[in-house]
Amino acid sequence: MIAKNIKYLRELKGQTQETFADNMNVTRSRIGSYEEGRSAPTIEFLISLSDYFKIPIDILLRNDLTKAENTSFIEVGNKRVLFPIMVDEDNENLIEVVPIKATAGYLAGYDDPEYIEHLQKIKLPFLPTGKHRAFPIKGDSMLPMKDGSYVVGRFIEDRRDITSGKTYVLITLNDGMVYKRVYNQIEENGTLRLVSDNATYEPYEVPIDEVLELWEFTCSINTQEYDEQDLKISSIITMFNSLGVELKALEKMMR
Repeated sequence: MIAKNIKYLRELKGQTQETFADNMNVTRSRIGSYEEGRSAPTIEFLISLSDYFKIPIDILLRNDLTKAENTSFIEVGNKRVLFPIMVDEDNENLIEVVPIKATAGYLAGYDDPEYIEHLQKIKLPFLPTGKHRAFPIKGDSMLPMKDGSYVVGRFIEDRRDITSGKTYVLITLNDGMVYKRVYNQIEENGTLRLVSDNATYEPYEVPIDEVLELWEFTCSINTQEYDEQDLKISSIITMFNSLGVELKALEKMMR
């Protein structure tokens, strides 16, 4: 696994073995030996490799990174990557949909390419550029956004891009997945203030260091008019795809 990953990451950078060896402060023959599996990388090399690509050592060792066909890795801090934007045969962005039953496992699998790879995917033609993902809403803290609705969010890589007053899906270390209105207090005290639109819920603060992912609201779909037995992941996928088709047709009519 690690041999394939070293070669793949080097090629993502468009570097020869010689150039890569210079950047890693080792010999070209040593890189060749690692890539061909003739010898195992040292701990020192793995640390350097992790720092260079900003990918944790456990991901380098345990995951097949060659499954990521697109080179647009997104850096999150200095610890991990969010795997690349997925595209279909027409090179249009695909959106992963996190089903309601999988929300508890998302915290454990958000940085696992195999977990993300197995999520259902949809295509919506009207979204702005960027990496998007669809998340289910639980509870009534964000009324009128109802329990069971889905929010499509655009991934925010740079914390400086957080706009106070906008709503976001946040993946947090202690609270898991939440959807809140966010107020940026990073410069003042290193926190985000999270506010529910339902006034019966008290605002609270979360340290920015505990925020693993941020997804800015792009659009939503309300599932309240459907019966619970209809809200299977296949039905949600159909709803989103139907929405995309309807908007495409509307776009053509307005030209």
